[in-house]
Amino acid sequence: MDIPTSMPRLKGFRYPREIIAYAVWAYHRFALSTADVEDLLAERGVIVSREAIRLWVNRFGQHFAQCVRRDRPRPNDKWHLDEVVITIRGKKHWLWRAIDAEGDVLDILVQTRRNAKAATRFFRRLIAQFGEPRVVITDKLRSYIKPVSALASQADHRAHKGLNNAIEVSHRPTRKREKIFGRFKSHRQAQRFLSAHDQINLIFRPRRYQLAAISYRHSRADAFNLWTDYTAEMVA
Repeated sequence: MDIPTSMPRLKGFRYPREIIAYAVWAYHRFALSTADVEDLLAERGVIVSREAIRLWVNRFGQHFAQCVRRDRPRPNDKWHLDEVVITIRGKKHWLWRAIDAEGDVLDILVQTRRNAKAATRFFRRLIAQFGEPRVVITDKLRSYIKPVSALASQADHRAHKGLNNAIEVSHRPTRKREKIFGRFKSHRQAQRFLSAHDQINLIFRPRRYQLAAISYRHSRADAFNLWTDYTAEMVA
């Protein structure tokens, strides 16, 4: 990925927006630490500290994620919901995640509880964004029963652990990043990082095994074009 410098600089920033966007892209697209991204930029002659990269990721990661959410097509109306435990400062938290039938992540929410109140909060958030689903697939956690019946009474709720393998797979990148971070440092950091990470990877991780080589290359080119457009929309 080349780093052009044709766009105007962001006010108050030393480096062009393309360099900042490249750092955010590399950090989220691959399983890299800020030190790894620092080395990638250094190889290209850009000397910047890992702390600056961390600040770029925190500040602009959400911008790119919001652009992806804004432009994504309407998701499939068959949803898979699941929750997985993550440890933050020695305490259990629960990462609630929803994907559609295509495997695309709809949303995530980090919460301290795994009960009906937490399930209701997450499910209400999903419906506010995407409307009511046609089918909801969950594991056998009984906390889902009440919110699904109350908020999407027409939906077909299928509670069966064996049907939810797709979302189990979607948790793997989170586990990989947990190892790099040495576990998340705070509830806020986990929510901020994962909400951006899942959306950015949505456009850069098409199902390659389902695509011919030429189709994959077109998909990748489209993703880079979108990233360039989103870079132009960045504001300080």
